[in-house]
Amino acid sequence: MQALPIKSKLLSAFFFALLSLHASPCLAERVYQRPEEFIFETFSGVSPEVQSLMFLGDRKKKVTKILSRKPRKLRIRYWEKDGKTAWILEEIGKTKLITAGFVVEDGKISNSKVLVYRESHGDEVRHSFFLDQFFGLSLNSNGGLNGKVDGISGATLSVRSMKKMATLALFLDNESKKR
Repeated sequence: MQALPIKSKLLSAFFFALLSLHASPCLAERVYQRPEEFIFETFSGVSPEVQSLMFLGDRKKKVTKILSRKPRKLRIRYWEKDGKTAWILEEIGKTKLITAGFVVEDGKISNSKVLVYRESHGDEVRHSFFLDQFFGLSLNSNGGLNGKVDGISGATLSVRSMKKMATLALFLDNESKKR
């Protein structure tokens, strides 16, 4: 008779542990907006035909410099309509990818959003108090952002990743105009 309560306690502890793991923020992928919804919203309910840029030659060297590493892929997809481009980019925060969307108009960032955040810390970069800093930024003569982006305590690597992606979106927008 006493074996049943022990088994019951063990079973309860097991299910509690499973539930704890499932709810753990360090294992969670937080989707704030699906990429296709970002594109749909950016272009007022119309999704333009997807286009792509290849990372070859000088372009690949510049992308490598912006990211401080070689790009994982040789091609990037983007959407363009009425002089506006939208970019869905991914960059490692501390150990996991951050997926963000950037909209560029007239060589300046007009919108930025964190779409999917996978890290256990630093997701403050998804808030408007941080993202609003990118509005209106363009590239300076050295190929970096032409304005300051303040960091967030405890989110240094996420901030750095967002700055890299913003710079990359601006660079790629410029490259897309050369086609």
